[in-house]
Amino acid sequence: QVQLVESGGGLVQAGESLKLSCAASGRVGSVNEMGWYRQAPGKQRELVATITNSGSTNYADSVKGRFTISRDNAKNAVYLQMNSLKPEDTAVYYCNGRRLWPQINYWGQGTQVTVSS
Repeated sequence: QVQLVESGGGLVQAGESLKLSCAASGRVGSVNEMGWYRQAPGKQRELVATITNSGSTNYADSVKGRFTISRDNAKNAVYLQMNSLKPEDTAVYYCNGRRLWPQINYWGQGTQVTVSS
């Protein structure tokens, strides 16, 4: 089992920045990829960014150039630096850990990000 705990959410104004953190514990070595997803009210959960154990990253088109995902393997932590935030970035942000075989997804409890215009 892997436990994920997010922190760093909050209320900001459009154009400001916010950094989310995700602390992982448990069988972290079994996870092949970490990522951030978000879910806005009335919408499906969507991918924001992912990072593999080797450091390869992937971003949703809507956040490219504004968000940066990173990881600190020594601390078992993943971060999401969010710059130039927009009201449409408002959502609950979830940390995800993915094991490829067998395929298992681990989720944090989520942290609210609200961007006012």
